[in-house]
Amino acid sequence: MHNPANATGIEVFQELLPDAVSVAVFDTAFHQTLPRENYLYPLPYEYYTKYGARKYGAHGTSHRYVAERAADMMGKPLSELKLITLHLGAGASITAIKDGKSFDTSMGFTPLAGLMMATRSGDVDPSLIYYIQEREGLSNAEMLRILNNKSGLLGVSTLSSDMRDLEEVADTNEHAKLALDMFLNRVVRYLGQYTFEMGGVDGIVFTAGIGENAANVREDIIARLKFLGIEMDKEANNVRGVERIISTPESSATVLLVPTNEELEIARDVERLKAQAGK
Repeated sequence: MHNPANATGIEVFQELLPDAVSVAVFDTAFHQTLPRENYLYPLPYEYYTKYGARKYGAHGTSHRYVAERAADMMGKPLSELKLITLHLGAGASITAIKDGKSFDTSMGFTPLAGLMMATRSGDVDPSLIYYIQEREGLSNAEMLRILNNKSGLLGVSTLSSDMRDLEEVADTNEHAKLALDMFLNRVVRYLGQYTFEMGGVDGIVFTAGIGENAANVREDIIARLKFLGIEMDKEANNVRGVERIISTPESSATVLLVPTNEELEIARDVERLKAQAGK
């Protein structure tokens, strides 16, 4: 989706500013540290060697930025923390960060995998896809379009892909409430998985459109983690897009709200690459 426009931008700058250095920063780059047991799929190994069939993840620039800010806010080196970063927007992903590196992430070979999103399905049994495709007489392209553009919050609610619209009618519309509950369930499922994978969690970080602005969503998610001793400070949480700690002092893990700044993180990546190249 984004790459053709980016490639065009590079070509234009090479033509207009031939002496300028072009730098490509990939949203998958942060996830290059995933251990093999986390990025491989349980398919015949030859598909990985022949086609690169593996998890690549996405939103890496955002996950890295908010993790670095969270470490600063907690007053500890990122390398000493176990963090779970939640990039919750129209596209949504969760990343486990251990020893300062991406350890696992919810998106997969493509950004279609993982959480339920605005119009994307997230994780679905592959056999179900084939089952529906066969009975509906859908082509591969048509089925992919449904999974990417007509599923998620939109598909389940049958109303809207915008969480705000669904929240307005959730008290009276069964499908809207169901879509919201399913979204929350899948977020909590990944939070639990990553907490156990890392052997605990020091910080949970909310970011992106929903994560930054939907205080009630943050509260509902953390409420489901109370049995782990993680507690939300409701007063501190009652903000939108403000960088702050939103957990209680007694909470077993720090919960943070960190507005993302992918542009700044890209600029930092450029500076790091220039320094490595001696330019």
